[in-house]
Amino acid sequence: MSASLPERMHAMLFERVGQPLRAAELPVPRPGPGQVLLEVEACGVCRTDLHLIDGELPDPLLPVIPGHEIVGRAVACGEGVKGIAVGARLGVPWLGWTCGHCRYCSSGRENLCDQARFTGYQIHGGYAEYTVADARYCFPVDEAADAAAAAPLLCAGLIGYRTLSMAGDAQRIGIYGFGAAAHIVAQVATWQGREVFAFTRPGDRDSQDFARRLGARWAGAADETPPAALDAALLFAPAGEHVPAALRAVSKGGIVVCGGIHMSDIPSFPYAILWGERQIRSVANLTRHDGEAFLALAPRVPVRTEVTRFPLAEANAALERLRRGQLQGAAVLVP
Repeated sequence: MSASLPERMHAMLFERVGQPLRAAELPVPRPGPGQVLLEVEACGVCRTDLHLIDGELPDPLLPVIPGHEIVGRAVACGEGVKGIAVGARLGVPWLGWTCGHCRYCSSGRENLCDQARFTGYQIHGGYAEYTVADARYCFPVDEAADAAAAAPLLCAGLIGYRTLSMAGDAQRIGIYGFGAAAHIVAQVATWQGREVFAFTRPGDRDSQDFARRLGARWAGAADETPPAALDAALLFAPAGEHVPAALRAVSKGGIVVCGGIHMSDIPSFPYAILWGERQIRSVANLTRHDGEAFLALAPRVPVRTEVTRFPLAEANAALERLRRGQLQGAAVLVP
């Protein structure tokens, strides 16, 4: 550890379900073999962080520093790290470690590794001034980009991109839940020449107007019928009742892709709305290929993120505004 680095740092700790995060002063971590120590420039606030805090994700590391949309500068590298120089700007995503040798890892499906560990959940994350990350799961981030604007790309962007990819060549895309991931995906889909139909909470005119500004052909409530049958529906809202609604909205041969890590139970539905070779798929995490492909694509679109910045100490306020649906785009913590 460089003598120029501080010995201690500020962080926000999640210690118990149902309790707010606690501000703490902790030792600055040291990178082990294969790891990079980063000084955090910005960390996005994701709905998955709410699932963690609400106890909807099993077996978290406790206490844990949340946060998995991290942009930071490498300030030290552990033994064996190659290709990363001190001073490099890096992004750290949700998938933080895999075994590297199971049948999933060896076939390019590392997102399904049974031993995988996740940033801000089972590995300390970015709600802090410094964090340690596995060098294998650090992506280069554009030096010219604003750190806060880039942070949502590391999860909302990556998971959204994987979700959109599972829709294949579908032209009419429905997006249920117009939050951080959706506002990025809508830009990519529109740039690709697809038609976007946005579904929001009933009465949420602000989100509907936001979707139209980003190129949506139509925007309405999640219980409304779109003006044209969809080829695919992408679900980012963690509400299982949207699955039958989306099945009714897609045409025969259409696909419903569930993009969240957690969703409430899907209610029973008649076979008739699945029949006609409709499909339901889930998205599990991301791969390094997703990261490389999306972060190369984003500047070409170009993706413009809508962010609301919060100081690190106001993490609880950011989470509460996310819970209440009071944000357009994404919340980002800036240490």
